Amino acid sequence: MNGKKVLFVSSELVPYLPQNEVSLMSYETPKMVNSNGGQIRIFMPRYGNINERRHQLHEVIRLSGMNLVINDMDMPLIIKVASIPKERIQVYFIDNEEYFKRKATFNDADGNLFPDNDQRAIFFAKGVVETVKKLNWTPDIIHVHGWMASLLPLYLKKYYADEPLFADSKIVTSVYGKGFEGELDSEMVSKITFDGVEEESIKALKEPDYNNLLKVAVDYSDAVILAAEEIPEDLQNHISSLEKPVLPYVPLQEFEEAYANFYNTEVLK
Repeated sequence: MNGKKVLFVSSELVPYLPQNEVSLMSYETPKMVNSNGGQIRIFMPRYGNINERRHQLHEVIRLSGMNLVINDMDMPLIIKVASIPKERIQVYFIDNEEYFKRKATFNDADGNLFPDNDQRAIFFAKGVVETVKKLNWTPDIIHVHGWMASLLPLYLKKYYADEPLFADSKIVTSVYGKGFEGELDSEMVSKITFDGVEEESIKALKEPDYNNLLKVAVDYSDAVILAAEEIPEDLQNHISSLEKPVLPYVPLQEFEEAYANFYNTEVLK
């Protein structure tokens, strides 16, 4: 990975959120690339339950101040950064008062999905791309973790198709086990087609459940990593039908060599 640039875009990341499959691998994978001589950038949403004081988040004024249009609404983009202690790894946080101030990640106090999770995912995808453009940083690989980040491959291949910064970037999506129960907003398709994405390319999102979100993510990725032992069968079958490099599940203790080899021989070939 020496000298290669890898952009990690994740729904969750330790130490900022509790440890689970997504948050742990979103930390371990960039740490591995970093220790193997690669250059990394990590992006995640700045949920309201992240303790800004404890983790020493601060706003980057030169990157903030842009408005992103989400479903015909102007939504201000705020960028914050923090460093993971001991690792010398910087994390960029995508923030917006309307979408990310609430003191929870994906669900309300009763366990119901937030009704605007679809708009939060669109905002996150656009916010990441616009910030990387401002940084003028060209990634060799863009590695997506978690369903809140799952619209990024679609937006890169469709909405940002003519953006030269990403012309040669390869997109990898890690697919985890069941991400959430139920569905996102039934009008999700219309909010994405508002951005000029043709409906045919996102027809799976007419039923915006976890499996269909990840189907769209892998459809617009260049390679796929199975990051959990148990993947929903419907999703597994869809991935198997694609003619793309797929890395089968590898346990945490063995992932470093497998992921590095997959990046070098399958993704960057």
